[in-house]
Amino acid sequence: MTVENINNNFNASRFIVVEGPIGVGKTSLAKRLADSFSGSLILEDIENNPFLDRFYEGGRDGGLPAQLFFLFQRAKQLEKLHQSDLFSNTSIADFHIEKDKLFASVNLDPSEMALYEQIYEKMDIMTSVPDLVIYLQADPDILLERIAHRGVPSEKFIDRDYLEKLTETFASHYHNYNDGPLLIVNTASIDLINNHEDYEQLLDQIKCTTGGRHFFNPQTAIGFS
Repeated sequence: MTVENINNNFNASRFIVVEGPIGVGKTSLAKRLADSFSGSLILEDIENNPFLDRFYEGGRDGGLPAQLFFLFQRAKQLEKLHQSDLFSNTSIADFHIEKDKLFASVNLDPSEMALYEQIYEKMDIMTSVPDLVIYLQADPDILLERIAHRGVPSEKFIDRDYLEKLTETFASHYHNYNDGPLLIVNTASIDLINNHEDYEQLLDQIKCTTGGRHFFNPQTAIGFS
């Protein structure tokens, strides 16, 4: 299927969010989708968080400022997205604003979480329900391999226990997600970046995912509503 045909048939999913735990491939897939749909790209700016190294190296130490930095950053990005007219074309993001609370629930102790929630509630965050959420899955061991392969210095301190908590938190959240169309993709045995056939089949699935909960398999691409 050509990109032109995909765009002609792509009516419902104009705001796509790619989500999942660290190392699962969100940003790489978001970039490729934005290119396929000639859409705008909204990416997290992880490298410019000045508190992240301290958090990864010291565990909970630095968790609250790192989390608040991301919250303010993501809120500002969504505000810019609205100002640029979200519905004028296709927009692809590698984060869902709801992820911020997911990470906070893992990274913060109860008193920090209470403060975080007070700040979150006071903020006037401009949100839009995505036309499609693509939730990427992989088990912690695979995530560790991918994190090691990409070689981000601060991420060398991430351990399996932390990734296991994140994957469980994401799985629980999206198991109960019903705000809009959801496409769940297990990336353990497929390569959406380097394998053209896998990627093309994903595009076909995105095109027809306009409601409900769907599970992507590169051979069968079965959906369940």
